[in-house]
Amino acid sequence: MQVPDHATLERVLRRLHPDARLLGARPLAGGVSAQVVALEAALPDGRTETVVLRRHGAADLARDPEIAAHEFRLLQALQAAGVPAPAPLHLDTSGTILPTPWLLQGFIDGDTEDGPADLDDRMRQIARALAAIHRVPPLPFLPRQEAQAAALIARHRPEPDESLAEPRLRAALAAHWPPPRRNPPVLLHGDVWPGNLLWRGGRLQAVVDWEDAAAGDPLADLANARLELFLAEGGEAMAALTRSYLALTGIDRAVDLGALPLWELWAALRPIAGLPGWGLNPAEERRLRRRYVNVLITDETLAERLAEDGEG
Repeated sequence: MQVPDHATLERVLRRLHPDARLLGARPLAGGVSAQVVALEAALPDGRTETVVLRRHGAADLARDPEIAAHEFRLLQALQAAGVPAPAPLHLDTSGTILPTPWLLQGFIDGDTEDGPADLDDRMRQIARALAAIHRVPPLPFLPRQEAQAAALIARHRPEPDESLAEPRLRAALAAHWPPPRRNPPVLLHGDVWPGNLLWRGGRLQAVVDWEDAAAGDPLADLANARLELFLAEGGEAMAALTRSYLALTGIDRAVDLGALPLWELWAALRPIAGLPGWGLNPAEERRLRRRYVNVLITDETLAERLAEDGEG
């Protein structure tokens, strides 16, 4: 998706600030499924302000033609609940300036690499944000995570990745899905990983990129976050995140972990097809594949035990 020209972006900006002047625009990293552009505005009172333009890509629009409006309403709910996320500023679905719906949101002054050096502190802050997300009631327009997961499990790939045990993974999931429903549905971010966490000075500023938000078992988010942090930082980070999350959620409700192995197998299935396109050098990809297989074997065994317990 091509970034609009200066004049068009200034018209976008003036929907929020009618007398603003566009000083500059720059694409932001992290816009995998959406175009994300920072707009620097000069305001009439002499101040400058940076806001972010988000435009969803064709795949997201095909999945949900109202995704921009839904994301805007979701950001409003997150802001009301005090969840660290970008502030919703303006929504436009008219098609008069840009051909597809778009939204403006607050700019987060942060970086994915500026977290605290102390691992426990870093995982505690991530767990706090995850627990806060899961306290927000799911919105009625959000897709159901379990249904999306079932569709992924049933999807046929003509050339499955044998090196990542994809056939075994799909077989284990198909045999034991759906998981037991022991937790009430909550709001899910859908993709908590280090690239969606913005830090400044060792403090978590925001969780970004909400296009995968859904309603479902909190274990879906926990499983995905555990896997992502295991792959990025190792088992100690995964364990620290889990300890902090359980301590925080235990304050107001206990999360039943019985189905966690099945949700972790699902989380492992999600990125398999895209791994070769992650831009890793050969050594990094080999390391990631080794870690991947280790966690798959562990969780497949646990999932089988879970199923046996359920049958007994």
